Amino acid sequence: MKTFFSSRAGIIAVGLAIGILAPLLQYWGNPGNMGICVACFERDITGALGMHRAEVVQYLRPEIIGFVLGSLLAALVYRDFRPRTGSAPVARFVLGAFAMIGALVFLGCPWRAILRLAGGDLSAIFGILGLIAGIFIGTLFFRQGYTLGRAQKTHFSVGLLLPLCMAGLLALMLASPQVQGELKSGVLFYSIKGPGAMHAPLFISLLVGLFVGFIAQRSRFCTMGAFRDVILFKQTHLLLGVIALLVAAAVVNALLGQVKIGFEGQPVAHTQQVWNFAGMLLAGWCFALAGGCPGRQLFLAGEGDGDAAVFVFGMIVGAAFAHNFGLASSPAGVGPHGIAAVFIGLAVCLYFGLTMRAKA
Repeated sequence: MKTFFSSRAGIIAVGLAIGILAPLLQYWGNPGNMGICVACFERDITGALGMHRAEVVQYLRPEIIGFVLGSLLAALVYRDFRPRTGSAPVARFVLGAFAMIGALVFLGCPWRAILRLAGGDLSAIFGILGLIAGIFIGTLFFRQGYTLGRAQKTHFSVGLLLPLCMAGLLALMLASPQVQGELKSGVLFYSIKGPGAMHAPLFISLLVGLFVGFIAQRSRFCTMGAFRDVILFKQTHLLLGVIALLVAAAVVNALLGQVKIGFEGQPVAHTQQVWNFAGMLLAGWCFALAGGCPGRQLFLAGEGDGDAAVFVFGMIVGAAFAHNFGLASSPAGVGPHGIAAVFIGLAVCLYFGLTMRAKA
């Protein structure tokens, strides 16, 4: 078991598992084509904490908590918990914020882009192409010596900070359960309509999150890494897991009657294809420069990577900015200031790529 998940069969098994469980979570109550979406779920958590007041996207998603705690469990069991931090934290925070903004212009993270395609949403193709283009641009800077520097070993307690935060959020949710028809319960906000009001039962979501976090930590599953490895090294190991996720999700969606092929009328999606592409171009470039997709950042944080935790906090703050300042899209299209935010984010990525290079 210790080496299985690092094998070709192991990464395929992880992709199949996620591809099966995500449509099931949708079937059990999560939003359409959003059985799992790291960006959207972190955005919902941001709303649940009152950091933005978009009432249709406020729910403390247990899947995210499970990802981090499941990764922590795997790292502790297999003695892979390695507390480290200190590699350009401010840059990582900014990259996390703009990655979230790009993802919310598209309306989904890389996982959701694949799941949208598996559910028949053809607009997801533009998002996936944008993601690949952003990652490709990132690899050009890698070849020119781009680096955020090397993290340093740190205290065990520092590596536990994000897992402890997630455990605290779970305790908060248990102490302040949703009251039917009430927007706020205790200190948490709960959507009573819209995507935030659609969720699988709490403990099912948590168990799925724990399981996915455990196996993803062992396999190093990462959608950004899959495309980066193909572009840079011609290696398809991680890509096999992504393909397995797509195939499994398409099959399960078909069996559950959750497929609707086309562009129009897709759940929590818009058809402004230029900005579907551009949003994920920005997100993909940010993921490449930061060293991992949003799911991978959660799994890294669970195994003690403080820099990944900083990226996660950046995404949470980015979600607050996106909804407080009209940057996020909706089914009606891109937000009033979303296009400007994309261009600013691309300029920031270019600035980082040109200035953060290892010196000979």
